[in-house]
Amino acid sequence: MRLDKYLKVSRLIKRRTVANEACDTGRVTINDKIAKPSAEVKVGDVIGLRLGGKDVQVEVLSVAEHAQKSETAGMFRILP
Repeated sequence: MRLDKYLKVSRLIKRRTVANEACDTGRVTINDKIAKPSAEVKVGDVIGLRLGGKDVQVEVLSVAEHAQKSETAGMFRILP
C-alpha cells in the first residue's frame, strides 16, 4: 500500500493531501530513510513522523485498504 494512503487509513494523519505534503517536505521516514508518498508500506516497517514539533515512530502491524475507526489501533504500534 502507498505510504500516503496508509497514513490516512490508519488515521496517523487525518487527510491524504496532508500526508502527501508531509512526505514531500521530508518529515516522514520508512526504516530511517526519507520516504516519498508513493513508497510501499509493508508489515514490519518502522515509520517515523515529525509533525507539530513531535517525533513519533510506529511499527506497522497490518496493512488494510479500508479500516473502521475501531480497527485502526491494531494497524500500528507506537515505539518508545
